[in-house]
Amino acid sequence: MEKVSLRDGEEFIKLGQAMKKAGCVGSGVDAKMMIQEGDVLVNNEPEDRRGRKLFENDTFSFEGVTYQVVKE
Repeated sequence: MEKVSLRDGEEFIKLGQAMKKAGCVGSGVDAKMMIQEGDVLVNNEPEDRRGRKLFENDTFSFEGVTYQVVKE
């Protein structure tokens, strides 16, 4: 499982931002398209909102890889 870190002082990261930070997509537009096409799961459930807030220990999966949101 890959990790995506929250910035200091952040409680959450939006799904589209997390995908960019993890290197899954190159832009927010790419993230939006992948999410709307049903290619992304959040906590093992289909998600269609790019602005979905991810908190510590939430996971998202894309193209067979699962990422976990962590605080560092």
